[in-house]
Amino acid sequence: MAKKGGSEFVCQNCGSIYPKWQGKCDACGEWNTIVEEKVGGDGFSNLPAKKKGKLLEFVALSGEETALSRIPTGIKELDRVSGGGLVPGSAILVGGDPGIGKSTLLLQVCASIANAPTHPECYYISGEEAIDQVRIRAKRLGLEQSPVKLASTTDVKDIIETLNKSDAAVVIIDSIQTMYLEEVESTPGSVAQVRACAYELIKLAKKKGFVLFLVGHVTKQGAIAGPRVLEHMVDTVLYFEGERGHHFRILRAVKNRYGATDEIGVFEMQDKGLVEVENPSALFLAERQGNISGSCVFAGIEGSRPVLVEIQALVSPTSYASPKRAVVGWDSNRLAMVLAVLEARCGMNLSSQDIYLNIAGGLKISEPAADLAVAMAVISSMTNKPLPSDTVIFGEIGLSGEIRAVSQPNSRLKEAHKLGFASAIMPASYKKDKKLNNHEMLIHEIGNVQRLINWFN
Repeated sequence: MAKKGGSEFVCQNCGSIYPKWQGKCDACGEWNTIVEEKVGGDGFSNLPAKKKGKLLEFVALSGEETALSRIPTGIKELDRVSGGGLVPGSAILVGGDPGIGKSTLLLQVCASIANAPTHPECYYISGEEAIDQVRIRAKRLGLEQSPVKLASTTDVKDIIETLNKSDAAVVIIDSIQTMYLEEVESTPGSVAQVRACAYELIKLAKKKGFVLFLVGHVTKQGAIAGPRVLEHMVDTVLYFEGERGHHFRILRAVKNRYGATDEIGVFEMQDKGLVEVENPSALFLAERQGNISGSCVFAGIEGSRPVLVEIQALVSPTSYASPKRAVVGWDSNRLAMVLAVLEARCGMNLSSQDIYLNIAGGLKISEPAADLAVAMAVISSMTNKPLPSDTVIFGEIGLSGEIRAVSQPNSRLKEAHKLGFASAIMPASYKKDKKLNNHEMLIHEIGNVQRLINWFN
């Protein structure tokens, strides 16, 4: 712990504190990220000592609940991710790679809410761009006539003074890493500045009852830069995902005190900004070509939404001593496990093959239900025999080779049937579930990976 009135050394990547400077952070492993920061007389901050507290009044768990009011954004995908709309007084942290579309989306949200019949006051405060730069973006998006109040500043004291005298409904801070407080003796973007600025802005949002959006930079690992406590301070954390080579963007909720976590919203980047995708499954499969080996359709679940995506695998003889494993959109460790099971339980020789795996469309899949689809795509590519183009696949693979059940099979089959798929390959654990026969699909149940080879004989 730092001495009172002295200094401490803080990692600007993860927020770890050290008594003296060192080149490498032991917590996150990054080099040259530890910076000296001043601390106040209490040993923790520059804030003055507070007055004596008062006794708390405790109440029972049961009692009357206040109805949770929400502000519709006019963008259905964002409303879905946020749990049905924005809650007044809530703080939302939006993170994503540079150029992914964070500022574009929030400018569209701000303009959409400001154009509502009640004309609520919406403030867009930019610390990264000049006013003319934001106006150029607004003109490109066709939003230049929207009654959005725009300002460019990095001084939190000026922002607080202005918002205290306003009737704001939505405030967007782009970005929190550019803001600073004079009382904190460190540069903007440091751990101390980010923590202090976020605290002051969130406190004001709770007091005044407006929705606060904070744009956060991300590190090269994809996590939001700055102290981890920043994600604990806000009510909702949204990550904007997508590949620069793809026009799809995924808005994912990783934390939400007012709705479901891991919910996703799908957008398409166009010349006029981000456009909602109401049926992402159809869009992800739009360029799919049937009757090609190494390709299959996985019926997945993202949040509460069923999503169908194409999984592509390519198996080719290696020219190296150690075969190559390249994965895009899935966990490389999960692929290694599936390949080990296929070698041990099915007798396949994959140790002399390079294997490439791709989730088409730029979507990142994390659920283990994709194991079976990945295994089928790998076997299809190795045998050069395609799977039926009207078949969807889902199921988890265990280390002993068994195919395990996954959640929400009915939702997956319903989405597949809606898009015209006629059959499904799935675990054999659903034999007693009579609801699975209501989708008019031919269901093939597999209990062990050894039966996968039979599909290609």
